[in-house]
Amino acid sequence: MDIRLVMKTARSATIELNDGGTYETKEKYRLLLNGMELRMADTVITSLFDLKPDTEYVLDVQSEDGAGLGNISFRTEEEFVTINVKELGAAGDGVSDDTGFIQAAIMACPLKSRVLIPKGKYKITSIFLKSGLNLEIAKDAELLAETDRNRRAKFPGRIESYDETDEYHLGTWEGNPLPMFAGIICGIGVTDVNLYGEGTINGCASTENWWYDPKVMVGAFRPRTLFLNKCERIQVQGLTLRNSPAWVIHPFFSNDLMFANLSIQNPQTSPNTDGLDPESCKNVEIMGVHFSLGDDCIAVKSGKVYMGKKYKTPSENIHISHCLMENGHGAVTAGSEIGAGVRNMLVEKCRFSHTDRGLRIKTRRGRGEDSVLDEITFRDIEMDNVMTPFTANAFYFCDPDGKTEYVQSREVCPVDERTPAMKHFLFENIHASNCHVAAIFFEGLPEQKIEKIEMRNCSISFADDARTDVPIMSAGVEACSRKGIHAVNVKQLILDNVVIEGAVGELLELQGVDELEQS
Repeated sequence: MDIRLVMKTARSATIELNDGGTYETKEKYRLLLNGMELRMADTVITSLFDLKPDTEYVLDVQSEDGAGLGNISFRTEEEFVTINVKELGAAGDGVSDDTGFIQAAIMACPLKSRVLIPKGKYKITSIFLKSGLNLEIAKDAELLAETDRNRRAKFPGRIESYDETDEYHLGTWEGNPLPMFAGIICGIGVTDVNLYGEGTINGCASTENWWYDPKVMVGAFRPRTLFLNKCERIQVQGLTLRNSPAWVIHPFFSNDLMFANLSIQNPQTSPNTDGLDPESCKNVEIMGVHFSLGDDCIAVKSGKVYMGKKYKTPSENIHISHCLMENGHGAVTAGSEIGAGVRNMLVEKCRFSHTDRGLRIKTRRGRGEDSVLDEITFRDIEMDNVMTPFTANAFYFCDPDGKTEYVQSREVCPVDERTPAMKHFLFENIHASNCHVAAIFFEGLPEQKIEKIEMRNCSISFADDARTDVPIMSAGVEACSRKGIHAVNVKQLILDNVVIEGAVGELLELQGVDELEQS
């Protein structure tokens, strides 16, 4: 048992109980805090709440029968005062507009202090964070977002500087600087924020409001539940986020972020409700998050074309661990808005269940020469009922021009400033059972092949009642069922102890693969 402190505030802490489990621990464990039994734990990433500030704690971990397995000591952060939003006038009745009272508490809160949103239901429009803030949404507290577009601020996509030499970006939609409604919780240029608790942020979206004609811009594009624009050192812990109007958590040009022990819940049919989409972000830690939603669980992005080419800011140093991904299109996706690339992404010790795809790489001609996807690693992953566990698609057909001859042609095109690159991907120690459509489907560009794909110690088996569907969203790719390995335009493909059971037809379909190493 490896016990590690992940994060702490004055009132909470998150612990990693690493016994070799993925999202859940292999066994259940007793937690004792300063000698007093606290509760049982069954997830690798687990949080402690209702702690006292500036206090030394010893957390003992025991087996169910009381055998000691280890402990960890930590001291909570200092706290000067707590400002309770109800003491400032918030009703918490689910009817009154409490936005102003909560915002007043935030703006009045001094450093090393806490804003507390206690038990109750709080109707809000948008809440704005400030630097140095500790905001706790307590157990049985729920923020209910206003769905009336007329009551929500609109962020312009691009604001030109006074001297017309620069620009400022507030709004963004699918990788472009476009007008959007302000997020339910917004951080704009803030640093050193802790947003935590056992409460809920409810976007209150439904097919009667935000999810009705979701691709049509009405006034502005749909808001995110948590939007972080040019922020640094942000920690989000413990919360439940549900029924988001669009992407749930969207960090944008932000660095040094941690998301731990969250629950992100949207209906399977909800449109574009990605769980967590870091866009042009650096040093992002995502651990112990349970995703169940209607689109990609995690989608790492870096702008579509304009933002990628102008700012050349990739998403890099992304670490995803001990998460549970359910019911989304992709468990972990790179793209397709990937104009500045993705570098150094590690996904490990996670479980994917009933997602359309496990790894989902989406790019296409036109994303540009800065769109380089490199050093993407998946290891120690369990998958169950994933339609296609491994995909890399260089012909993703999004956008108005997505099905044009230039984007979709399988003929060699000139390599120029419009051509993206896929370099090194590594998959190791992965077990996928009850798959349906294809085990592995890689398709690179003929003029810029995928440089290197390594698959080591991977086993894939198909469901008895395997469904038929398309493995990737690309023109000319037909629906299939129980397809084995399909690899097109890969320079080096290494298959080391890759076992596929139940495939129908030719197990290994290769075209334009320069070097195959198989064992």
